Amino acid sequence: MKENKEKNLEKAGSDKAEPTRDAKVFVPATDIYEKDDAILVRCDMPGVAQDRIDIRLDNAELEISGTQAAASPEGVDLLMGEYETGVFRRRFSIPQQVDREKIRARLHNGVLDIELPKAEQAKPRKIEITTGG
Repeated sequence: MKENKEKNLEKAGSDKAEPTRDAKVFVPATDIYEKDDAILVRCDMPGVAQDRIDIRLDNAELEISGTQAAASPEGVDLLMGEYETGVFRRRFSIPQQVDREKIRARLHNGVLDIELPKAEQAKPRKIEITTGG
């Protein structure tokens, strides 16, 4: 059991997460994809409601955080509890210029999708070659 706690601390520490209250900090599994016109970020956020997610892009750093609500059924006593709640937090450096006005985010079945459209100057373009001397 101690070994698992140490691994969890290493994961949280590796992302420099700093909880502001006494809650467990989770590092959500995340995939990042790149297209010609956008960067796509897909992040697992199980049990986090849309209004409990905060996404910030500050210069080239994307920060995602979400807080799970601890919900228990009414009128029952907990006999055994293994479900942990806490705060999901990740930070990434985004190397591309992003069109901040067109950023979109969608939460569906506990998966957060963020689309960061590239700014026009960051999009690849084909350079035409002319002939002549």
